[in-house]
Amino acid sequence: MANTALGDMGRYLKEMVTLLEDGQRELAVELETGSLSRSSCPGPLQGDGQNVANICHLVQELMCEDTEDGDKQSHNRLQNVGRNSHMALLGHCLTAYLSTLNKDGFRKLTTRILSDTTLWLCRLFRYENSSAFFHEDEREGLVRVCRLVLHTLYEDYASEGYAAFSSAQPVIYQSTSSREGLGQHVCNQLGLALSSLCTVPCNTVFGSQHQMDVALLEKLIKEDLDAGKLPLLLIANAGNSSVDRAYRLGRLKELCVKYSMWLHVEGVSLATLALDDVSSSVKRAVHCDSMTLTLGPWLGLPAVPAVTLYRHEDPALSLAAGLTASQPGEKLRPLALWLSLQLLGNEGIVQKIRYATDLSKQLMERLKTVPSIITSVENDVSSPEVLFRFSQETSSGAYNDVVEGCSTEDRDIMDTFNRWLGERLARLVPVGGVDVVELEDDGTCVRFNPLMTAAVLGTEAADVEVLVAELLQLVPVLSSTLRLREEFRREVQRHSPFLSHVEDLAWPGLGALRYNPQWFADVLEDKQLQEVEKMNCELMKKLQEQETSILFSSGPEYGTARDRIFVGMVTEDLVDEDISHLVNTVAALGREIEENGKLFENMAEVVQRGILEAQLQLQKDSEKRILEEGVLRQLPVVSSVLNWFSPWEASVNGRTFNLTDGLLDSTEPTYSSKAQTSALHLPDTPTTLSSRLQGRKLFLHSEDAGTVTDPGRDSAGTAAGEGGVSSMPPAAALNANPFSPTSPGPPSVDADQRPESHAGAVGQQDDALTSREGRLDPTAR
Repeated sequence: MANTALGDMGRYLKEMVTLLEDGQRELAVELETGSLSRSSCPGPLQGDGQNVANICHLVQELMCEDTEDGDKQSHNRLQNVGRNSHMALLGHCLTAYLSTLNKDGFRKLTTRILSDTTLWLCRLFRYENSSAFFHEDEREGLVRVCRLVLHTLYEDYASEGYAAFSSAQPVIYQSTSSREGLGQHVCNQLGLALSSLCTVPCNTVFGSQHQMDVALLEKLIKEDLDAGKLPLLLIANAGNSSVDRAYRLGRLKELCVKYSMWLHVEGVSLATLALDDVSSSVKRAVHCDSMTLTLGPWLGLPAVPAVTLYRHEDPALSLAAGLTASQPGEKLRPLALWLSLQLLGNEGIVQKIRYATDLSKQLMERLKTVPSIITSVENDVSSPEVLFRFSQETSSGAYNDVVEGCSTEDRDIMDTFNRWLGERLARLVPVGGVDVVELEDDGTCVRFNPLMTAAVLGTEAADVEVLVAELLQLVPVLSSTLRLREEFRREVQRHSPFLSHVEDLAWPGLGALRYNPQWFADVLEDKQLQEVEKMNCELMKKLQEQETSILFSSGPEYGTARDRIFVGMVTEDLVDEDISHLVNTVAALGREIEENGKLFENMAEVVQRGILEAQLQLQKDSEKRILEEGVLRQLPVVSSVLNWFSPWEASVNGRTFNLTDGLLDSTEPTYSSKAQTSALHLPDTPTTLSSRLQGRKLFLHSEDAGTVTDPGRDSAGTAAGEGGVSSMPPAAALNANPFSPTSPGPPSVDADQRPESHAGAVGQQDDALTSREGRLDPTAR
């Protein structure tokens, strides 16, 4: 019955993984084509539940979720799940299944799993007669070991806690190249003050810069003892993300024995303990008090726990420190690793580790043939990881001399270029698994660590060759750009004050510049700064339209300055004359943009001044007309009666504004000529319905009026407000054509049907701004 259940569980797990992988590929295609539409908002729990297929589809959608910046190409991918990974996943499924066993069966099973796994790992990594603690967080093993040491050195620690440290403050020692935040995490978990953490520098005069200064360490230990402190633990690294390499573990062990300290070792180089040809420097790690192994990345096993092997004779203190599992979930934690180790076997584990080290050796040999590339660990051929960086110095054997001989500015520039190189290689060859690391002494380096990535990404020897080929193409670009940076600076400064060179050491390229208008000053108001930003943005768009291989951008995404133009990498075929031509082009385009802006500003200023002057003259004419008509004609009722007996016809002439000359003139000559032309061709008005043309409307609406105009009004005029102020916006009025046959005009009104003048007649004196040369028409509506 149990065999049937386990077999069904294995088949069901394989079907689920296959379903997720196939569905992810389909969703990835939909994501690229943009045909996938969904919402990430959580929804209510359905009352009748869902089937397995719908739940798997939901998981697929969540795995293919777009990134925050909207990049549809960067969706989450599943690790290549092979035969070994299937076994690890099956172990997690069995953990929940086996937790349902009775107490006796569960105890026997977990004891056997723990004993087998501990025995296999101790023999595989040459760490005999030790115990094992399995943990999810890689740092948790060190925390539990520190707690074990506290219980050992402080007898009252279990009862009094932190008060037990009143007699002597414990001190933990670590290297400056240790994993970032490791010591602080240990202090936080144990409730220790940060003053209990002592960071020891690496060698700076004698020996390797990646090794702890042993002489200085002993001096610090003596000073702490004299101050009444208690040395507790020393954290040593055998090759980790900070590249602590080939520690003098033998010398460190002697110091720990001398001062009764605990020695803990971690790092990727510990994986080579499984090989026959392990280096002597790493082999001394078997004499330490504890070590942490991260088998998941080394062997490409998903979600398997890390292991901390330690030697201690008192099981009661181990239980008090939490190194002995007590909960059912903790006891089954090594199950996935137990299954995977059996599937791989001893030879399979050794083969995976050796394959990763062979990839490192292959890249190391190939890098020796790449110009301007130097490595930091050439003398350590047994290291499972390779670090290299770009440098203009071609001597590959003087890495430390190159670093120490650079100024601060030059080193920042080289760090920026190496960061760009690492990120570029990671995008071009993603299966290579390279990344960028920051080292205290060496600066920014590119790291190739196949022991941590090859099993997961499936890196092969051919991928290393592709990585080297891409590197050979990028190195000339870096060299050419670095060589022309100073020439670019000089050319930009030569065009001062129109161009300013902006120093930005974090930009991987020729540099950055800013175009300065003629009114530019050191101190600008907010509005002026916005104008400078707008002008440089327009200039950048103009440059991006040019046919060139050089990249122009507004700078890094995290940058806040938008008033400058960043020039990217250049190819190796560019010379100094090309840089001069580039800067001249930038200056010429900037002046063109500035002059065009001035032309529009001058045009707008002239038009605005003409409009104000025309409005002032029309207002004066309106006031003069009111005085001529008299006060009685302004009254609503009296004006109608008075105009009936004594009609009064008066009008205010409009104004024309010539954009070419910038002069104002009266519209009376235009109206006179237009009235004469209209009188010659004015048709007779029919007096009876029978004399009208068939189909003609009895009354004309405004939209039917066409070009029928009042002789006293301009057919294309634009209605203006009272007081002679135009109600049409100046820009719209300037675009109107008074002689356009399609311009709508007011309907024709007979003389006997024209309304009498009254107080609202002032509105008939309004002006309108029209244009062939921009005319102000006071009668159009």
